[in-house]
Amino acid sequence: MRTYPTDSPEAAARLLAMALVADGNYSLTEIRALDRIQASRQLGLDPAAFKGVVDTFCEDLLMAAQGEWTGSAGMDEGTRQQLLDEVRDPALRARIVALCQAVVQADGHEADGEAALLDALTRAWRQRPAASAPAGALS
Repeated sequence: MRTYPTDSPEAAARLLAMALVADGNYSLTEIRALDRIQASRQLGLDPAAFKGVVDTFCEDLLMAAQGEWTGSAGMDEGTRQQLLDEVRDPALRARIVALCQAVVQADGHEADGEAALLDALTRAWRQRPAASAPAGALS
């Protein structure tokens, strides 16, 4: 997988792309939902740049799976965690969770892969809080 700078619009957009293809494909309904909620703008990207991140993410998934398309549900846990760790800002994390929920609920059906992704995302960020005090610091 390619890497992006921490808290960059591209790192955030890739997590949304992960939700978009969590069930192995994405529908026109989900794309329209992204447009309606202006997801790319909320992440600081123009629509063409957002599409580029989605395309690149799908290419990386195909390469990692030796050409077999499984969507992001087939991604190994280590890689998923690496991508999640590229977003540390609590406000950006909250925005990503809300956008991912909007995408997976857009077609009226939350597939197993989509539910698993949302669960993994929120669980990982609860276990690795972004704004923790440095070791030895007192409040």
